[in-house]
Amino acid sequence: MSEPREPQGRTGGGSTSAHSPDGLGTEGLPAPDAPPRGAEPEQGALRLGTRRSKLAMAQSALVADAVGKVTGRPVELVEITTYGDVSREDLAQIGGTGVFVVALREALLRGEVDFAVHSLKDLPTEQPDGLVLAAVPVREDARDVLVARDGLTFAQLPRGARVGTGSPRRMAQLNAYARNHGTTIETVAIRGNVDTRIGYVHGGELDAVVLAAAGLSRLGRLDEVTDFLSVDTVLPAPGQGALAIECTADNADLVAALGELDDPFTRVAVTAERSLLAALEAGCSAPVGAFADLLADGQIVKEMRLRGVVGTTDGSTLVQLSTTGPVPETHDQARALGRELAAEMLAKGAAGLMGERAH
Repeated sequence: MSEPREPQGRTGGGSTSAHSPDGLGTEGLPAPDAPPRGAEPEQGALRLGTRRSKLAMAQSALVADAVGKVTGRPVELVEITTYGDVSREDLAQIGGTGVFVVALREALLRGEVDFAVHSLKDLPTEQPDGLVLAAVPVREDARDVLVARDGLTFAQLPRGARVGTGSPRRMAQLNAYARNHGTTIETVAIRGNVDTRIGYVHGGELDAVVLAAAGLSRLGRLDEVTDFLSVDTVLPAPGQGALAIECTADNADLVAALGELDDPFTRVAVTAERSLLAALEAGCSAPVGAFADLLADGQIVKEMRLRGVVGTTDGSTLVQLSTTGPVPETHDQARALGRELAAEMLAKGAAGLMGERAH
């Protein structure tokens, strides 16, 4: 078998960039010259609900362009402030990353917007009544990346280096990796947007910060990355790198139009990852990593491998397991794969390692 690859779209395509040595794909949205399909152009503008951050606006703009092409209708962005955007409290204390989506979902249900775009890793695993996940486009690079002073890679960081991240998942795995390689780091809890986080490095307060590759890619800032962290080193958050396009379930025409942007490989992969998270009864900010990738023999996708990890934030204890099986043909099969691996992890003591449990 060849090396495992990122889930790709129906055509297997993703462009290769100098900043992405694995050749992982860019956003899986229609090409600029894609002809309009679906709804008639004379219908009114569609309203896309989005958070106000630079990253949210950038990824929403990508989706707006794609939705405009498949519907033939203009799309306007409606900026919505969420509690997660204005609160400076620790995410785990205010309910995990789900706090970023509540206001968007309420706007959908009130009819103030027609659809919303989320970072999939921010979505709680339970889908609310009345809303449907209409599309999950082709996933961006799911890896975490390091932005460090002096162009340092993770392996080059000095002993005791201060590494900033707001994620218990990253803290657990980074500390474990350092421990396994005979060194130590100090993980520092931080919040804020991309500019704020990278600013801690430029200002000398931290030696490095860890961010998601996908976010920096969508912002056009991959040139600031000093190290791409392999998923063999740090498993990403369930759904990391993927976007979720959500609308009301009763808008059948819009559900069908948005479905044009859905990628089946990405959908089954993130469904398995999120099923594992749900079966662990863990919230979005729990120290859980999960990643499903497709194993290919030449151009033929043969199997899907799901990996999961739970650990204490100091990295002293990790439960890390994987399972490989046929590529799921249905969402139910993907969910079953996640539940099975979660059961194995719980049997190995995963429950006792999670600081936050859903009730």
